[in-house]
Amino acid sequence: MNYLCPSILAADFWELGRQVELVEKAGAPYLHIDVMDGMFVPSISFGMPVLRCVRNRSNLFMDVHMMVAKPERYIEELIQLGADSITIHVEACDCIPETLANIKALGAETGIAVNPETPISAVLPYMDMVDMVLVMTVRPGFGGQEYIIECINKIKEMRRIINQSYPNVKLEIDGGVTLGNLEMNLAAGANVIVTGSAIFKGDIEANVREFLKRM
Repeated sequence: MNYLCPSILAADFWELGRQVELVEKAGAPYLHIDVMDGMFVPSISFGMPVLRCVRNRSNLFMDVHMMVAKPERYIEELIQLGADSITIHVEACDCIPETLANIKALGAETGIAVNPETPISAVLPYMDMVDMVLVMTVRPGFGGQEYIIECINKIKEMRRIINQSYPNVKLEIDGGVTLGNLEMNLAAGANVIVTGSAIFKGDIEANVREFLKRM
């Protein structure tokens, strides 16, 4: 099954509550929330107060992407605020097994993310512990970047591994996804599609429905 996961990083924060409601009304099942700390990535995005406000306005599955150093510091609070899934970066955490186990014990789904320059082999030791692998298709930290075409081979490789040994693990992609390259990514094996600008620029409901129609 394929899932559309609009990223609120591209939303208009003056209109965030209304825009989240439009996404939900149009039928998107997930909402992607990027937490950035200015350390693991250069940018700072949003944190606990925004997560709390979004949860109060929406019943969507909240897919929290931790682009922070030492994400283990924030797991319990994120889940208390309503995170349904927490994805940590293989490059950012020194205690990955313990952190994934904690996420699971607190009742949320687990994810492991890999940057464009990091080989797929880096996430393989944790495959038995995760519900999802996130392959970044841009360098993390900024919205609106162009898709890195070389990442398509990494998606295909990850899909092959999942199909062979981990059939219940979802494969998420994040960065530069548009209607123009959606089919290519689905064919490569991605089944959780994060996209921001392609949803929040223009008619949000129409954009969501068009993505869903093509998925």
